[in-house]
Amino acid sequence: MPPIDFGLMLRPSNPGETLDEVMAYNRQCIEAMKAGFTTVWLEDHLQNGQTGQLECFSTLSFLAAQYPEFHFGTLVLDQSYRNPALLAKMAANLQFLTGGRLIIGLGAGWKEDEYIAYGYPFPGTRTRLEELEEAAIILRAMWTSQAATYTGKHYRIANAWCEPQPSPAIPLLIGGGGERHTLAIVARYADWWNYNSVPVEEYARKLAILKKHCEAVGRNMAEIRLTYLATLSVSEDPSQVIRHPQKHYVAGNAAQATRELQQFCELGVTHFMFRIPNIATLEYFITAVTPYFNG
Repeated sequence: MPPIDFGLMLRPSNPGETLDEVMAYNRQCIEAMKAGFTTVWLEDHLQNGQTGQLECFSTLSFLAAQYPEFHFGTLVLDQSYRNPALLAKMAANLQFLTGGRLIIGLGAGWKEDEYIAYGYPFPGTRTRLEELEEAAIILRAMWTSQAATYTGKHYRIANAWCEPQPSPAIPLLIGGGGERHTLAIVARYADWWNYNSVPVEEYARKLAILKKHCEAVGRNMAEIRLTYLATLSVSEDPSQVIRHPQKHYVAGNAAQATRELQQFCELGVTHFMFRIPNIATLEYFITAVTPYFNG
């Protein structure tokens, strides 16, 4: 089995709690992480009604300075919210400041109410996917060439310098499972792929489609790191295990969770990101499950 490691999805907000309380909880989780946990992640949303909401990039920048033992990733940035050239520069700068501990996850965007509230146009799905592809091209160009020029249908840059150039290279994660377009973009541009909240059988089906897209463009599938995000609920007390009627959770006792994660590993998944309902879940997972994957 190749090395397997784990990441924590921070809590961006929580109804009924202040942001001070949310951040205190996040810190408690980060400080509890050990035994195979290597990454910290945050989703990219701008509002949650009247509830306080942590902004993704600034929050991760702040925490990366305080916890140098971890890598920090966006899961995922909405490509519409930041000009892709500016994002390339921001990411390269943070990669420099953290000594190479950044992972950029990028997605097409979907939350229409946020677009409208913050004054962004909300085009159709096809357009947002075209924008995602162009954003990936611009990130790659600005991270690898000086100066970078690109003219697309939606975005363009002209003699754009991105100094410092990121070193080591920033992994580009693309999230999603759209079978015609998103997975084709993954095949062409991604270093990491993430799909979330589905049983192993559905992940396997999407993976088979991704492999076909890789074959179509001559990409070696082994170049793409496979990752999986889910909510984690592990306890030896069945009454404490949480499940969701629509989203698949990694849920059950320690033996059941270990078997399920092992099935994902057999597909080639080497990194798992987890949302957790409480600190006790994280602590028990570290004690009862991670030793199997840490050899």
